[in-house]
Amino acid sequence: MKSREDLAARLRYEFDKSMAGGAIALIGWLALISLVVIVCAGLILAFTGIAPEGKEPLGFIEGAWESLMRTMDAGTIGGDEGWSFRGVSFVVTMAGVFVFSALIGVISSGLEEKLGQLRKGRSLVLENEHTIILNWSPSIFDVISELIIANQSRRRPRIVIMANKDKVEMEDEIAAKVGDRKNTKIICRSGDPTDLYDLSIVNPQTSRSIIVLSPEGEDADSQVIKTVLALVNDPHRRAEKYMIAAEIREASNADVARIVGGDEMQLVLADDLIARIVVHTSRQSGLSAVYSELLDFDGCEIYTIDQPDIVGKSFGNAVLAYENSTLIGLRDESGAINLNPNPNRVILASDQAVIISEDDDSIKTWSGDMGIDKNMIRPIVKRSKSAERTLILGWNRRGPIIVSELARYVAPGSRLTIAASTPDFENDVASLTLDPLNLTVEHHVIDTSSRPALDALDVPSYDHVLVLGYSDSMSAQSADTRTLITLLQLRKIGETAARHISVVSEMIDVRNRELAEVTRAEDFVVSNKLVSLMLAQASENASMAAIFDELLDEAGSEIYMRPISDYVDVSKPVNFFTVALSALRRGEIALGYRRQRSNDTDHRNLGGVVVNPPRADLVAYAESDMVIVLAQD
Repeated sequence: MKSREDLAARLRYEFDKSMAGGAIALIGWLALISLVVIVCAGLILAFTGIAPEGKEPLGFIEGAWESLMRTMDAGTIGGDEGWSFRGVSFVVTMAGVFVFSALIGVISSGLEEKLGQLRKGRSLVLENEHTIILNWSPSIFDVISELIIANQSRRRPRIVIMANKDKVEMEDEIAAKVGDRKNTKIICRSGDPTDLYDLSIVNPQTSRSIIVLSPEGEDADSQVIKTVLALVNDPHRRAEKYMIAAEIREASNADVARIVGGDEMQLVLADDLIARIVVHTSRQSGLSAVYSELLDFDGCEIYTIDQPDIVGKSFGNAVLAYENSTLIGLRDESGAINLNPNPNRVILASDQAVIISEDDDSIKTWSGDMGIDKNMIRPIVKRSKSAERTLILGWNRRGPIIVSELARYVAPGSRLTIAASTPDFENDVASLTLDPLNLTVEHHVIDTSSRPALDALDVPSYDHVLVLGYSDSMSAQSADTRTLITLLQLRKIGETAARHISVVSEMIDVRNRELAEVTRAEDFVVSNKLVSLMLAQASENASMAAIFDELLDEAGSEIYMRPISDYVDVSKPVNFFTVALSALRRGEIALGYRRQRSNDTDHRNLGGVVVNPPRADLVAYAESDMVIVLAQD
């Protein structure tokens, strides 16, 4: 008795295991049941001699065939004659009805399960030379848009996205916020980018480049660092180096990230990048348009490329060797970037040119007449710095970085007033460590969108006004709405005082920039957009992060806007070769110009900024126009 119970339990267990095998196992059982019924019916018909009325007895093969037909088609029984044969056929037909009903249910469930798995985005990606984006953030749509532009010249480009988000939700959001995809296909997968198994789904082994976004939520930098660690230290990784562009928010986490990523990773310090551009733009209106032009793929870009034609020349002579491109620096054999080096430096065969151009095919040396009019070049004019008064309205986590960056540029005796109403605002201001002889700071807790509160600050008395978004305590749209209200109040204050107020504002969502144009602010720094552009460029150019570190570093060469009348006589048209030579004599590189009187009709809102203009064309400048230069000071 005991052994029979053990055998029954074992059989039930084996049956349960087989049933748990999914649709294939169930189909196998149904096929076995059908086979048993058909074989048994065939044997019964063969041994008993039962046959349709008036017909010869059936053999086993014929009996099995007749049983199979009735199993597959219940209607076949309607033509049977003879009650004995009808009885056997009825049993076989009922078994067939059961089997095929169950089979339809199994197939339906199996298909539904498979579709559910596909909707979850867990299937393996089998692509080559694709760009991978890991994590999800508001920046992802701008990153995708820029990569689509960069991919237009490629054959079958693919962007593969993995994040801790539902696949269908990702696809719906991308469809709603990303316009024409041109020839780029976007593939979404759900998973944890810090998990080695999930990472293998997007197939990084065959990828062209990898972008690691800073995800929304707490402890974002730790997740980015862990993702890079998983990529670089995967035991099954490829032997060739990855090309990784990773976003980090806090500068304090940068050293750890660099240790983890090594020379396979370019690091984009998001808050640091935005803070520096905000400060530079606040001091030189229109500068954000220059950075945007250099970072986006729709226009001029920065290339790092071999240029045999300038090897052996001095850097100063090489700068004047291009008509449709602008040489701004060199990348040496060790990979170090040197922007605006000594004009007498001789270019080596191992050096690569860091050059601005519309595309790499147009980077060619100029063999025609430069047409430089040396009589139009003005003598060097030195302008002294004076103390400034700056007002910051609003506050976020980038505020302390902005203040520290501002203190590096202002003249001694300058003053800064900060007004905001965020919870940690006062603690942040109290923790600032600045030289009071260089920059003194005072703060006020006010509602920055309130007209009476702004009137009490005497806004027109300040040289520069910065409006920061409350992005830490509000959603992107709410923070931008608060910024818009503040900008409208500032516009009204300026009109009442009959005085122009120099205002630079930080926006979070690029779509709100067009709404903000009505406020007539000097410039807008769209934070998410700039970070997205930088990440997209870094995924295409292995030196881009180092180039912008140099551009935004006080110790290196930076971009400035200066009166073009300090460089050339504007009484008659001159070409840009003449402007470039005037800049070289000052140890600077001329990148372009800004037409202050120009009505900006450019769809990219460049505000009259022209980067990398054709150098041989004659242009009539005005006293109010500015030249954009790369200079040490």
